[in-house]
Amino acid sequence: MDDAQWSIGEVARRSGLTASTLRYYESIGLLPPPERCAGRRVYEPGVLTTLGVIKAARSVGFSLDEIRELLDSGASGKRLAAIAERKLPEIDAGIARAMEVRSWMGAASRCRCRTLEECGLFDQACAA
Repeated sequence: MDDAQWSIGEVARRSGLTASTLRYYESIGLLPPPERCAGRRVYEPGVLTTLGVIKAARSVGFSLDEIRELLDSGASGKRLAAIAERKLPEIDAGIARAMEVRSWMGAASRCRCRTLEECGLFDQACAA
């Protein structure tokens, strides 16, 4: 193995992922099966670019299926834009939900009720 070919351990080290994650990504089709040398996986350095796309997409909430769709299309800007546009309503709903939770938690942090039964915060939850 030369400098242009890396073991799974080296790719794991360089990418910050575990070897088991790399094998999993391979098993579900996010990574193409690498070449083998003496039965061991041998990766080209370009795999780090693909792993960077996967990590970035996961960090912003893309599902594995969405990442596969992105990678299957050759990672085009058009495909990325289409997936992002589809996800925006989900993100907006998550933001709205987080704002509701924050508001409720703010009210709960100011609660001075003696019992939960008399607390109006729980009446609102049942009405929702």
